[in-house]
Amino acid sequence: MLKSKQFLQRFSKEYAKFTPANFKLKRALVVTKLSRYEFEQLRHPGLSKEQLEQKLRDRGTDVEMVLYLHNLHKDFERRIVQSFQDVGCEVKLSSRSSLSKDVMSWADVIVPVGGDGTFLLSAGRASPLFALSQQKTPIVGFNSDPLHSEGRLMLPKHYSDNPADAVARIKSGDFKWMHRSRVRTTLLGSNGKIPESTDLFRHTEVKMEQVTTDPEMLDNHMATKYKAKMKRILPYLALNEVFIGEHISSRVSHLQLVLNHQDVVNKTKCSGLCVSTGTGSTSWHTSINRITSRDVDDLLQSLPNSNSADVLRLRENTQEIAHRYNQGLLFAPDDPRLCYSIREQICVGVWPSPKTFKKRDFVQNVFVKSHCIDANLVIDGSISYPFNDGAKALLEVHPEDALLTIALD
Repeated sequence: MLKSKQFLQRFSKEYAKFTPANFKLKRALVVTKLSRYEFEQLRHPGLSKEQLEQKLRDRGTDVEMVLYLHNLHKDFERRIVQSFQDVGCEVKLSSRSSLSKDVMSWADVIVPVGGDGTFLLSAGRASPLFALSQQKTPIVGFNSDPLHSEGRLMLPKHYSDNPADAVARIKSGDFKWMHRSRVRTTLLGSNGKIPESTDLFRHTEVKMEQVTTDPEMLDNHMATKYKAKMKRILPYLALNEVFIGEHISSRVSHLQLVLNHQDVVNKTKCSGLCVSTGTGSTSWHTSINRITSRDVDDLLQSLPNSNSADVLRLRENTQEIAHRYNQGLLFAPDDPRLCYSIREQICVGVWPSPKTFKKRDFVQNVFVKSHCIDANLVIDGSISYPFNDGAKALLEVHPEDALLTIALD
């Protein structure tokens, strides 16, 4: 916590001229969502428009709805571009496949248009590790379809109705900066090599790691503790979470964890490990750990005094109890801690080891060793690396990796 505060103080001084009032907005990079219709076009490049639509109808797809949502997004995208142009900005459009270090370095602001998936993609590519630059290019997102998308990472939904108002406020400096912590992933091993990564949305190999990060020697303490010689930082930072588990969800994931560099090796068999930031605590983290009013009621009924007046009163408020519990799962986007969650941990026989190992807890960092057969390490549900038996990774937060975003109320 102290390290984070010291960094933010240093950052504030260094970027004093970068206050909202002094922010100079001249160039905006609009990152476009890959619509379902565009995805189908990529899957079937040899088909004409008519042939594609017929193929979709033959398999039972609601083509009219697919086209409606596609056109809805494209119309909104044009409104965003026009809004930035109206305040004197030069605008460039980029798809997820055409994002590059050069175009990101060109921009004063990165503007994902779509939903949280597009925001996460833009945040990952805006990583200083990806861009080979310590330039802090801020991000602000617009939800193109607030009726069908929650868009927690985007501006409030009322700006989807009036995007020009938001752009005018940004141009005039009438906004606040928000720093969002991100997860840095470092692979440990004997040679510093990184396996090929896969873009889970495009299902293609992404060959960029070998030219963006260099292997480094581990210090003697780390080398001895984790039985490795080299380390290599992955070029992608996770804004929401890092997930580690078997590729086939029905197969048990066998993992070892060391928390906060302690001397205890925690062994677990489960359905995977999710390591979340405060930003990600509203997403998969909550889905894994949330409870329902039915869960609360079942628990109360199991008490020996389940028919007492006190318990009966509690049973009348199961919805509120569940809500309060679920709200307690959330933590701040700029929190320097991580929260790991073990999915469906096996708790019979010798598992977990030791028996005191918690299935969820806050940590400063977590070391993970795989004993899996066909597993992956997945960053923000987008970029996947093989993570099989013997693979080792260190997950941690570095204050300098924080994502700079624009916030409006």
